[in-house]
This record gives sequence, structure tokens and C-alpha cells, in this order.
Amino acid sequence: MTPILHKIEIRTEKRSQMVDITRHVEAAILKEKVKDGVAVVYCPHTTAGITVNENADPDVVADLLMRLDEVFPWEYPKYRHSEGNSAAHLKASTVGTSQSIPIREGKLILGTWQGIYFCEFDGPRRRTFYVKILD
Repeated sequence: MTPILHKIEIRTEKRSQMVDITRHVEAAILKEKVKDGVAVVYCPHTTAGITVNENADPDVVADLLMRLDEVFPWEYPKYRHSEGNSAAHLKASTVGTSQSIPIREGKLILGTWQGIYFCEFDGPRRRTFYVKILD
């Protein structure tokens, strides 16, 4: 069976936000009935990214966003990009555009406290990400 490219749309509500998308990836695995393989999660935006991190304590997400804001402040006099969202581009490049997560026995192999996040850095917006399940 040829793997399906799952296109998933979400809406973000803040300028900087991390949305737990683990359930969307799990739904793609269930839909394809893959037992062992890899889930590839990809973000096609230049001001957003995908990461894996703790999903049990919301303070972890708050700390990540806070530190990214400190390293890449929204206002910085030396930015040259005319759209005014240089910080979002820098954060997206730092986080990265994709993650590959192994699948075993139909389940994502994630640590006890891990989740998959869509990282918004220039919201609020309607966003898209893709999931491809490889077996």
C-alpha cells in the first residue's frame, strides 16, 4: 500500500504558541493501520516549526517560548527583513521544520512525558502540517 500524505490544518491563537499535535499523528497511524514504521511530521511554513518535547508540565512550553523570545526578540533594531517578522524566521530555523518518530506495534515511540508540537512564531494564523507514515 502506498503511504498517504496526510494534510492537517490547525488554527493558532497567539503570536507564539506550541500546539500539541500528537493526537493528529496518532490518528494518521490508526487510519493507515501501520504496525511498525516511522511517522514523518513536516511544517511547510517559514515562521513555524515542529518539535518533540515534554507535554506533561505546561511550564516547559512556557519556558521554551520565553527563552526563544529572549534570544530572538520581536523588536531588534538590526533586523533587515522588511516584513517585520525576523524573530519568527529565526525561531523557526532554530526549532526546525520536521521530526521523525518511530512506530512500534501501531504506537508512536515517545518517552513518557513527550509530545509532538507545532510551534507557531508568527500567529495567530491558519496553518498546515503534513504527516507521512512509512512502513
